[in-house]
Amino acid sequence: MEKSSLLGPAEIRELAARLGVAPTKKLGQNFLHDPNTIRRIVAAAGLRPDDVALEVGPGLGSLTLGLVDAVRHVHAVEIDPTLAAALPDTVSAAHLTVHPADALRVTGDRFDPAPTMLVANLPYNVAVPVVLHLLAELPTLRGGLVMVQKEVADRLTAGPGSKVYGIPSVKLAWYAEARPAGKVPPAVFWPVPNVDSGLVAFTRRTPPEGAGRAEVFAVVDAAFAQRRKTLRAALAGWAGGPDRAEQVLRAAGISPQARGEALTVGEFVAIAAAAKLSGYGGKLSPSDAEPEERLMTGEPVGEAPIRDVTP
Repeated sequence: MEKSSLLGPAEIRELAARLGVAPTKKLGQNFLHDPNTIRRIVAAAGLRPDDVALEVGPGLGSLTLGLVDAVRHVHAVEIDPTLAAALPDTVSAAHLTVHPADALRVTGDRFDPAPTMLVANLPYNVAVPVVLHLLAELPTLRGGLVMVQKEVADRLTAGPGSKVYGIPSVKLAWYAEARPAGKVPPAVFWPVPNVDSGLVAFTRRTPPEGAGRAEVFAVVDAAFAQRRKTLRAALAGWAGGPDRAEQVLRAAGISPQARGEALTVGEFVAIAAAAKLSGYGGKLSPSDAEPEERLMTGEPVGEAPIRDVTP
């Protein structure tokens, strides 16, 4: 990559002015303008020359310019029609396909060639749903690197026993092995946000065997809906009563007095498998969700999201 091919602060402001884009905190628009950060993201993603990159929220094209020089094709999904229409002019590459669409609604059949890596600067309030949706919808993804608000990065990469371990942690672990890949300071964005960003790298793996994704995710949702309770109590609504919950837990080799935050994804699979054998277990209606669980629905929590698109 040549440094001259990437957008700096002056180019970002000029492009935004030409398009009539005025970033606001209300819309959560913070445009990445540091070429060194772009190079760092592309390098950390571990891309191969034959990869097909999927970028969500390309915005003004900062990261897109870095990606087109690193892979054989780039799919850019942009929800803002103005930004989507302008992207091909900013990034003039025959191997770029722009999709004016909502990333939470895209289906795998619209991408040709099929994406192999997700590399994106994701908005905070939809980061978790977007990653999980794309992993479910695109089995060709072998991994990726996403930039999210640091708090979200911590949750996505947390392990059992951590205070921030929860639904996002477990559900991403179902699909992939995730790890933190560094922090990104506010100064590389325009306008400058009030929070740090974090990079999350992940590599897809074969899901644990024993129960299906929907069955396992129902157990996870139930366990963390009342995360301060023991699993015997937290899973009572899902299992049909605390006694039935205890029976399932013991059959799975899990202490009824344990809490969801202590369990690995494999142990959640064991609970779902035991429930199938016993005939107990169902879907718990969402209630009393913690802030980290509200990330699953896209409901904003805390600071405005760091994003390159209009919500």
